[in-house]
Amino acid sequence: MLEVNIRKQLGALDLDCAFEAGPGVTILFGRSGSGKTSLLNMIAGLLRPDSGVISIDDEVLDDSRSAFAPPHRRRFGYVFQDALLFPHLTVRANLDFGRRFSKAPVDPVAFARVTEMLGIGALLERMPDRLSGGEKQRVAIGRALLSNPRLLLLDEPLASLDQQRKDEIMPYLELLRVQTQVPIVYVTHSMAEVTRLADKILLLRDGRVVAAGAPQDVLHRDVLHRANTLDPSEAAGAAAMFDAIVDHIEPDGLAALDCALGRIWASADELTTGARVRLRIFARDVLIASQKPMALSALNVFEARVTTIAAQSPAIAQVELACAHGRLWSHVTHRSATALKLAPGLSVYVIVKSVALDT
Repeated sequence: MLEVNIRKQLGALDLDCAFEAGPGVTILFGRSGSGKTSLLNMIAGLLRPDSGVISIDDEVLDDSRSAFAPPHRRRFGYVFQDALLFPHLTVRANLDFGRRFSKAPVDPVAFARVTEMLGIGALLERMPDRLSGGEKQRVAIGRALLSNPRLLLLDEPLASLDQQRKDEIMPYLELLRVQTQVPIVYVTHSMAEVTRLADKILLLRDGRVVAAGAPQDVLHRDVLHRANTLDPSEAAGAAAMFDAIVDHIEPDGLAALDCALGRIWASADELTTGARVRLRIFARDVLIASQKPMALSALNVFEARVTTIAAQSPAIAQVELACAHGRLWSHVTHRSATALKLAPGLSVYVIVKSVALDT
């Protein structure tokens, strides 16, 4: 368990943060200038706090006074925005540098596992100048993993890539989340990366952690706007999120997914029974009915209770809905909200028109 409780004055930014990060992916999310990378650098030992303590598994790494473990003794893998591969070394030699730097013994099994997971086995004899941006980042991640780290730090690893390269590398990051046991602290200001990768989210604003928790508790517009971390371009991407398991696949090509909401039906494209997936349900895809709908094309209908109603825009209201074991949000016109007599406490039915799947 990583524990951070620090303060650092960086020009006009007063960075003052306290949080814990355990297994899985902890994402530091916020607008540019909120202190995300500086915080990551303090965890790595590249920057020292003015006061406070950083520790992992009860080992103090920096207490801003006497105790200080330099970066090479922390056994943390760090992946920067740019891959920073050694240009004179092959991919194989770049990967092996991580192991040699940590003085770990040669482990062919670990090497094969990492290269297979990241899809870089065919690149081993290439030089870095013959790799795409996405390939370079995968090699950089592999190098960090092969250093036998107890924590992996990723600083906006997709920021320098175009959309095609981002789409190329994202599935490998999702495999990293699922298949590795190494805790990951991941910096981004991209909502798409947050929704697909996060197990825990820390929202940063002006050097402070203003919200923290599981994605389904943090990733909705009320929290994001209060935290002032949602860029206008990302507003439409806010969604309720659930982890699910594919229970079975029907002959007609539909997959039955079990999540906190209950049974969800979605297209079975590229899904297999037993697979773990992440569902995103956008507010724009959630309809509300005052009575149980009949003869409807949508397959996903749930009972719910209205908890809050807030103005999204002059014409649109945002409705928060509590289901049996989860929350959804719906965008409806103020006219529809009035016609349905929506009010906190009202029992309704919600219809999910479509579900975004991140496998």
